[in-house]
Amino acid sequence: MGAENVFVPQIARIWLAPVGTTAPDGPTVTMPTGWYDIGLFTPDSLNWSTDPQFEEARAHQSNYPVRRWQTEDAATLEVDLLEWTLNSFRAVYGGGTIDEVTPSGDPAPPSYFRFTPPTIGSRTEVAACMELGDGPRRMRRMIPRCEQAEGVEQSFERTAASTLPLRLSVLGGDIGAPYYDMIAGSWTAFDPTPTP
Repeated sequence: MGAENVFVPQIARIWLAPVGTTAPDGPTVTMPTGWYDIGLFTPDSLNWSTDPQFEEARAHQSNYPVRRWQTEDAATLEVDLLEWTLNSFRAVYGGGTIDEVTPSGDPAPPSYFRFTPPTIGSRTEVAACMELGDGPRRMRRMIPRCEQAEGVEQSFERTAASTLPLRLSVLGGDIGAPYYDMIAGSWTAFDPTPTP
């Protein structure tokens, strides 16, 4: 027990990649080809939450449940993106298409990009990595499959940067863990053996 076990995530990044992209082999190695940094986000918006669901059996003889079992599990990664890029639009809306449009005319107007959000049933799953650092201590939380599963709510204030809300819900499968952590640096392990 000590102050060295307090973790302050002074470095934070969110990486995304197509599902099936090779995951990094450790918390400090260079991210493999296919992963991209989603960019800047607000300093107080990075959140991780889990939401297990339980059922209970009750008995007349007890005011407390006599048995509890887990029926579902869920986890969500949330962050408010500051950068408006084509990649961040696709991430926040769960896919969609990006087309470069070249208008006709003489002289020809400059080309522009047209983003079309995905239709119902065509959202794209992604892989995600949340990277945190505190001095030499590093952690990467790897999410092999996740999906933007919420609507997009934005405000456009004249005196504040407008953000893009990224809300990724973890998806499971038959093979491998829905998410896992890779940790490097000095981390105190819990010793369950009682001190005499």
